[in-house]
Amino acid sequence: MKVEQLYTNCLSEAAYFIESDGEVAIIDPLRDYDHYIELAKQHGSKVKYIFETHFHADFVSGHLDLSKHTGAPIIYGPETVTKLPVTIATDGERFKIGKIEIEVLHTPGHTPESSCYLLHDESGNPYCIFTGDTLFVGDVGRPDLFGSNISKEELASRLYDSMQRLKQLPDEVIVYPAHGPGSACGKNLGRETWSTIGIQKKMNYAMRDQSRDEFIKAITDGLTQPPQYFPLNARINREGYDPIDEVMNRSMRALSIEDFEHEMKADHTIIVDTRHEHKFEKGFIPGSIFIGLHGRFAEWVGTLLNMKDRILVVADHGKERESILRMARVGYDNVVGYLEGGFEAWKDAGRNYDMIISIDAEELQLDYAHDHINVIDVRKESEYEAGHIMGATNIILQYFDEQLHKLDDKESEDFYIHCQGGYRSVIAASLMKRKGFHNIKNVLGGWNVISKTSIPVELPQTAPA
Repeated sequence: MKVEQLYTNCLSEAAYFIESDGEVAIIDPLRDYDHYIELAKQHGSKVKYIFETHFHADFVSGHLDLSKHTGAPIIYGPETVTKLPVTIATDGERFKIGKIEIEVLHTPGHTPESSCYLLHDESGNPYCIFTGDTLFVGDVGRPDLFGSNISKEELASRLYDSMQRLKQLPDEVIVYPAHGPGSACGKNLGRETWSTIGIQKKMNYAMRDQSRDEFIKAITDGLTQPPQYFPLNARINREGYDPIDEVMNRSMRALSIEDFEHEMKADHTIIVDTRHEHKFEKGFIPGSIFIGLHGRFAEWVGTLLNMKDRILVVADHGKERESILRMARVGYDNVVGYLEGGFEAWKDAGRNYDMIISIDAEELQLDYAHDHINVIDVRKESEYEAGHIMGATNIILQYFDEQLHKLDDKESEDFYIHCQGGYRSVIAASLMKRKGFHNIKNVLGGWNVISKTSIPVELPQTAPA
């Protein structure tokens, strides 16, 4: 028996490869299905089943393409509603993979169809459980993403019952969730990507002994607005999508500078520059939005961009395909093509380009000491409240476009932008440039460096001892 976690940092997503005696099960596959087929070939095995824990909201699943290319059926849990060709399992139903079995445990709460899959080893003993978005390390799936006529309180109540059921499992059963730290599918996931039932009973606030009302309050308090692409991805997973091979074939168009300029003029077209922020700030095509591949790329694409817009890509040489594929993972299939030769070809051809001025924290400190300056902190509210520059305006990057009206004077005011480490602030600076702001200074290293200077800061109030 082999159980392998296939973790994708960009999405904080875990798919699972399970193999026994020449047969394979895949749980919660990403859209780029070919990796799973290759793994099965390496083991001399055949994909027998594709299990989905629920209709994912944060990425487009690879279930349809993987099933088409392997012939393996797609298994969902009870209460699944879809017109797609899937098998809807019953609670307690078991599926044999080689010498092991996977048992369906219906655990609604994150969504009505959410189910966990309990793996019984060759001896018939519970070995591990794939919990999807029902149970994370240190957290549970949020109950407000279903987006139908079921309230988050009602789903939280059902999640309470699901937690009671999972608590009955042996303490040594390994917990393999669908997401790790950074995922917006929970409130505050732990650092690890796996755990055990016993550890979660001790440290997970959702598995402690508490009343139903206490549980519902704990689960529903403090929920922030999810990224705008979540309901769109859930619908895509429920209703279907274009095969990924078709998407990649039509999107991987190398455009000359002249063709790129022609495409730029079309309505509802945006340029996404996926290079590192240190390259982007030194020069970029005017109007480009920076979202670097090395950060939480797909999540920020889904958070900031309109899925209906036409997308042009500027990438480092050899990174064009990765850029397009990672956008397709969250349903952004409308890529027109990429600039052949990248930004360097644009610059070498003598085309106009823009830049972002970046300064270090010491220069910010000098400017702050000599004059009133406009500091824009684009971190999350929780990060801002944990400590920020005195007088800084908090405009959270997730809502940046809709909140830029707070900054009235585009022409004469200087704006100093920072985040925690430097990635998000360059995204924000590119959005401001696109909106006509010119006097922008990006603070290198962000709060990680600013907090070590003598710039006056506000810290959270602590209660007297």
